[in-house]
Amino acid sequence: MQVRVTVQDGKVTAADVVQVPNGNQRDEEINSYAVPVLNQEVLDAQSAGIDSVSGATVTSDGYVQSLQSALDAAHLS
Repeated sequence: MQVRVTVQDGKVTAADVVQVPNGNQRDEEINSYAVPVLNQEVLDAQSAGIDSVSGATVTSDGYVQSLQSALDAAHLS
């Protein structure tokens, strides 16, 4: 999982997943509903302190780890 954030004036204006695990159909199904929810939560929270998506714990955990790295790189954590 690789998350990219767009920052403008010190605020996260976009969060996008540029790489997702897609080893099987189940992964793709989970990612298709979990990733948009996680992206929106980042915009609302403006931090990596977001909730996991029910039924997508592994995806959520990977997302948050990558998100934190992206925020660290943008000096927002």
